[in-house]
Amino acid sequence: MPRRGCILAALAALALLAAGWSVLGVWYGSGPLAKDTAFVVPDGAGLAVVADKLQKEGAIRSARAFLLRARFLGGTGPVRAGEFLLPRGASPARILSILQGDKVIRRFVTVPEGMPSIMVHERLMAQPHLTGQIEVPAEGSVLPDSYDFTRGESRQAVLDRMQAAMKRRLAELWAKRAPGIVVKTPHEALTLASIVEKETGKPSERRQVAGLYSNRLKQGMLLQADPTIIYPITRGKPLGRRIRQSEIAAVNGYNTYSMVGLPKGPITNPGAESIAAVLNPAPTRALYMVADGTGGHAFADTLEQHNANVAKWFAIRRARGEM
Repeated sequence: MPRRGCILAALAALALLAAGWSVLGVWYGSGPLAKDTAFVVPDGAGLAVVADKLQKEGAIRSARAFLLRARFLGGTGPVRAGEFLLPRGASPARILSILQGDKVIRRFVTVPEGMPSIMVHERLMAQPHLTGQIEVPAEGSVLPDSYDFTRGESRQAVLDRMQAAMKRRLAELWAKRAPGIVVKTPHEALTLASIVEKETGKPSERRQVAGLYSNRLKQGMLLQADPTIIYPITRGKPLGRRIRQSEIAAVNGYNTYSMVGLPKGPITNPGAESIAAVLNPAPTRALYMVADGTGGHAFADTLEQHNANVAKWFAIRRARGEM
């Protein structure tokens, strides 16, 4: 080949290499993101919409170049809706791979055991990454747990999952209930479990407290559970003061100091362990309980024993300077 032809061939090869690098270098080279960035793919968005959004948010330099290279060099899968974390300096190729994958950022909202529905409502409404309005859910309809959600999801969808979880768990536990228990329906089980949930924060006491209240119900005694006085006043939020005599004497559908039997409904959202305790209470003759100064309770079968336990509790409070 003449020298001139060799030069032209070499130049052509270099041109091809340069063109190849222009295509591949831009696709696989570092992108403009200066830090790890959350990126949201809207529901139903196609690649063209996503490319424009990526350019506007500074993740890529050119939507047009991204689309062109994605058609020839990208994966075959569609981009997925959701929130994704794009790493600092991510190449267009890496970005497309992330958006076609399943590593969506999951966010969580937690409902602790014993959180009343009015506070569940407040917690969901305070989540800035959720959308839409919800009503305060029925008391006892939400299963306490941690629930994941994606950015932009509706609050109603998250609440629906919380309530569906309670229905499933309650049905599972009800099917395993012990024979001869005092509660006759799942609703009654939820109601008594909500009292147990509010009366003790000690997991080891749940079945004992459930047994005590079961005994009271069987004997037609007043349950005399302080949280049932508070619920009509605050809808389950802390009262922040001592209960007044007028509130102890109040007649309503919840106050178990002025009515025999269960309240008309739950006073909080009980956890699965409290429900299980009510459906399989401890075999006990206890009818009374009072705080013991350790975070738990002293239980008694008779009023005489209970009065002695109360005297011990008052002595502890006086020693602490609380009386």
